[in-house]
Amino acid sequence: MQSKNKLNLFSLTMIVVGLVIGMGIFRTSKDTAEAALNPTIFFGAWIVGGLVAFCGALTYAEIGSRYPVTGGYYKIFSYAYHPSIAFAINCIILVSNAASLAGVALIGSEYLAPLLFETETTNFVKAMIAVAAIIIFYGVNLKGLRMSSQTQNVLMIIKIGMLLVLISSLFFPSLYNTTPHVNVDLNTVDTGAILLSFGVALKATSFTYGGYQQTINFGGEIENPQKNIPKGIFIGILLIVTLYLLVSYAYYRVIGFDELKNTSSIAAIVAGKMFGETGRIASSGLLFVAVLAYVNVLLLSNPRVMFAMADDGILPSAFKKIDKKTDVLTVSLTVFAALTILVLFFADTFDKILSFTIFLDSIGMATSAATIFILRKKTKHLDGTGIYSMKFYPFLPIIFILTYLFLGIVITIKNPEYAIAGISVFAIFLLLYFVIRYFQKNKK
Repeated sequence: MQSKNKLNLFSLTMIVVGLVIGMGIFRTSKDTAEAALNPTIFFGAWIVGGLVAFCGALTYAEIGSRYPVTGGYYKIFSYAYHPSIAFAINCIILVSNAASLAGVALIGSEYLAPLLFETETTNFVKAMIAVAAIIIFYGVNLKGLRMSSQTQNVLMIIKIGMLLVLISSLFFPSLYNTTPHVNVDLNTVDTGAILLSFGVALKATSFTYGGYQQTINFGGEIENPQKNIPKGIFIGILLIVTLYLLVSYAYYRVIGFDELKNTSSIAAIVAGKMFGETGRIASSGLLFVAVLAYVNVLLLSNPRVMFAMADDGILPSAFKKIDKKTDVLTVSLTVFAALTILVLFFADTFDKILSFTIFLDSIGMATSAATIFILRKKTKHLDGTGIYSMKFYPFLPIIFILTYLFLGIVITIKNPEYAIAGISVFAIFLLLYFVIRYFQKNKK
């Protein structure tokens, strides 16, 4: 590829920002505050989450640079480990994506429910609203409709616009909640409780910072990679951390730390204080629309992962079935949508889905990042050829891996049922690989 077709520093920075900024920031500050013993832990979790994202983004960028192959994680896992591990981890990532979609749909339902019902709605009702949104866009996708890039640009404008509106509330001290919050002195709390509080808070911020792992897809497509990749990722993550900290600080000042712990539709509340009831309703509606667009994107993209696995012969050929009239991956789309709804019935609140998703991520992230150690050995011949190689190796990937192992341990302590479920899912997919291969071998 010619240098003129490669991404420059600005383009890379904007890609990183676009990959990471999602819908989580309009909900997870509540979960972070609920877990944090005091504001120090609350803001510390946002800062550390950003640093871990930086370590992860650089690690995945080098992995993609050393092994630039179509097929992403599955091909890399097969090369670094074994096809069975590749299959199980790739399936784990699909389940995690389904859980993320379910979680984001629940965020949307939390903003929409107050507009539909005058009284407080139950978790079941919110889950049903989320299911309805998924089913509607499943039907849309079955008909072969596609959201245009212009629509996705509108989605990004809504998100960035809302973030800026929320941050602007800091310039109006009259909006601040002046009620003193309960401040826990960390000197009076044992270390184990502090670590557990920080770990649960970090679980929420890790969900919000997700997306940087997609840097694996463009490690070899950057101008002057040794210079621009670390710069672009650093600037991008710095912008994101700054935005997230400012928005979280706005929630902290306007809503109040103690009240933030018990409030779901946090962005709508801030907008309501700024612009009255009209502002609250408008922001809730806009955020629900943004959620629907995100739901649609995931329903479009994930069935293609199943198609790639079927094309590689590891999933049944039915997952490659394309409707001739609509050009839709009917079986893959149906399975992924059903998986998302199944997650909602298994975990009907955002906190439950968050624990399940991050535990799955602790498996997927730690094992995928660890491939860098194997790739470094297998691709020594590429050193000095112009590919990207991170500085401070092996410390950055080690920090990243240890953080996700820490999150896995925290979830195991706090929510053992989701840890057991996650390990069971991984074991089932690992076993399923050998069962599929056994039947494929006997058919020949």
